[in-house]
Amino acid sequence: MDFTQKLRQAVSSANSVLCVGLDPDPERIPRPLREKFPDEPEMIYEFCKKIIETTGSEVCAFKPNMAFFEALGHEGWRVFEEITKLIPSEKIVIADAKRGDIGNTARKYREAFFERLQIDAITLNPLMGMDTLEPFVHDDEKALFVLTMTSNGGAADFLQRRFQGRMSLGEYIAEELSKKQELVNTHLGMVVGATQTESIQPVLNAHPASHLLIPGIGAQGGSPSMLKEALKHHEGIPVINSSRAVIYAGDHEENWIEKVHAKAAEMKESLKLITRRYA
Repeated sequence: MDFTQKLRQAVSSANSVLCVGLDPDPERIPRPLREKFPDEPEMIYEFCKKIIETTGSEVCAFKPNMAFFEALGHEGWRVFEEITKLIPSEKIVIADAKRGDIGNTARKYREAFFERLQIDAITLNPLMGMDTLEPFVHDDEKALFVLTMTSNGGAADFLQRRFQGRMSLGEYIAEELSKKQELVNTHLGMVVGATQTESIQPVLNAHPASHLLIPGIGAQGGSPSMLKEALKHHEGIPVINSSRAVIYAGDHEENWIEKVHAKAAEMKESLKLITRRYA
């Protein structure tokens, strides 16, 4: 099964384009769980386990953010590997790593995430050049989500600036991805921000078949209705991520996990106007 087939099945079976980001910040993990598991790696494992179990019915994908695991040192990689094994095999797993390097270094990143950990997709930063993608592009079961028009305000520094006659550098990156897609097996998706709906239309037009990883819904304030309008002619499948707004919805309350589930269900419902086109 290639990546597009798996993604389509994941969206259809969950009737959802929602992705939950796993950003386990020890300072924000609910107090009842912190008191029960004072060992930090164990606490983070248990937190992620509960998030996966309680939101699994609401999502098509999970996106572990590597920074929160790497911050634990060598134990973080063990925890990351263990939690990926907890994610149901029919869900898409996206490693939010934002790697971007050349030659042997990029090959080792591919080996780590695609071969050793068997992750479905990874986020990559293309600003060192399109050759940084080359080691990743030979497996049709995998996907890359390449930073193209991100959700943070700093996107204005580079990605939103005009470039070689295009509306933005992001548009140029999208054009290059579209050209490269014709020559490779791995799906070349894009990261585009839900907070940048005014800037992403030329990007989407430049790579219309690209699947999309879309952060910015929830804590960052992206609007599902505006996003629906931006996506109405796009051929690729959107995977719409929410991290903090879902996983910390219960704050430090005793019933925090129930509130996490309720928030994921609410978020899934708010995205129905987009999901119905793909499910």
